[in-house]
Amino acid sequence: MKPSRRLTIVAVVCTLCACNLAPKYQTPKATLGVLPVSYKEGGVWQPATPSDQLPRGPWWRMYHDPQLDKLETQLLAQNPTVEAAFANYNSYKDRALQLNAFLFPFVTANGMMTPDSTSVGPPIGAPYQMTYFGNNAAFAEIHYEVDLWDQIHNSIAAGVYRAQAAAADLASVQLSMEANLASAYLTLRELDDDVQLLADTVLVYQQYLLVVQERHAGKIASGLELAQARYQVEYAKAQESGLRAQRAVYEHMIAALIGEPASDFSIKPKVMEITVPIIPTSVPSALLQRRPDIAAAERRVAAANAEIGVARASFFPNISLNNVVGSFGSLGGPAIAGPFSFWSLGPSVAAPIFEGGLLHAQLAQSVARWHQAVQNYRAVALRAFREVEDGLSNINFMSEQYHEQHAAVKDAVDAQSMAFTLYQLGAKDYLEPLVDQAAALQAEETEINIKESLLQASVNLIRALGGGWTTDELPRRNKVLILTTTTPVLSHQGTPPPS
Repeated sequence: MKPSRRLTIVAVVCTLCACNLAPKYQTPKATLGVLPVSYKEGGVWQPATPSDQLPRGPWWRMYHDPQLDKLETQLLAQNPTVEAAFANYNSYKDRALQLNAFLFPFVTANGMMTPDSTSVGPPIGAPYQMTYFGNNAAFAEIHYEVDLWDQIHNSIAAGVYRAQAAAADLASVQLSMEANLASAYLTLRELDDDVQLLADTVLVYQQYLLVVQERHAGKIASGLELAQARYQVEYAKAQESGLRAQRAVYEHMIAALIGEPASDFSIKPKVMEITVPIIPTSVPSALLQRRPDIAAAERRVAAANAEIGVARASFFPNISLNNVVGSFGSLGGPAIAGPFSFWSLGPSVAAPIFEGGLLHAQLAQSVARWHQAVQNYRAVALRAFREVEDGLSNINFMSEQYHEQHAAVKDAVDAQSMAFTLYQLGAKDYLEPLVDQAAALQAEETEINIKESLLQASVNLIRALGGGWTTDELPRRNKVLILTTTTPVLSHQGTPPPS
């Protein structure tokens, strides 16, 4: 029988006898217990359904702000943290492809050319004669590891699962950066509202100051009342300057998030009415497919499960096939030795006999890592449910607070106006209008802050719900096992991997 045919037969037989020693994989959802049918803080008036979920795509468009849309697009293209997460995914992807190479034969070729010489002793009195010849060799070696116990296949599977977990990590990083940008932008716009409020307040206080100055000039108002009116104007101006400093900090933060130097970046102040969006929450069980961090934790459980199969396979014989073919030849002097060829074919078997408990320890370690991965999955999932409940409760209670504060602002402004009118009529001294002015300003500032807190709670809830991401976006095995670029060129395209 020809060597090549013998090699093929042995490989086919070994492959047919292959056995997967990894435990049958089951997703660790059962570790969470029975999931509730709805969220506790979601409100009984609007029960969720499985189809009631965040839309796919750019979730920040729910705020209907073109400036925010533009900034988020820049973030996706230039944010260095997203770029780093994308490179991390490529690293895991190429690691899986590296493991996949062990399924194929390894072929190496070697050649050697060595010139040699020797001298032949002549008769007495004759010069020495030198004889030149060469030793030439060329051979090829073929090595094939028979994956009899699916050790290689389980290693590849673990590599693919970890690459998928890295892809989910990339989605988590991207969602976090998107939410951080939206949060910073909304805070900046809230500061614009605060600055505008104080600018308007300064104008009103200056009008009050003119009245007090006129009354003081007419000997109607005291010097104390004049000092109090001036204090109100100066204090409001000081607050305005402090808010402008805070705004600059958030502007710099946004510049860093979109990958631009803070020195070359600015956002024009603008007072905007940004509405808190209505956020569909779906049912709690759907969260397991919507959160990328949960998906990453689940993929790591699958990888740990496959690695148990790798550790179990180490207890069994390892079979490899080796084939060497080549030729030798020499040429020199008066004698010519023709080249001759050789070949060698045969399997090799390596089986553990005594290893001092090493393999058992490695298996126990892989099982412990599996338990760790399961508990990490459970912790991530429980944290996700808590974050959704936190977001819902914040939105529900702060919505009530906002409506109540809006009514309080109207009353405070009315009280301020009436108190100053009574002061002008001489029925009150300036202390009472002063108190009412401070109360009205505080009420309006509180209303703006509650509105901003509501918007921040909406961003946090969207982040807790996964931002429209689903496990369908995880890259498939065939997408993972594709070589990425080997040229170190920065692309500035930190986009998610194709599914």
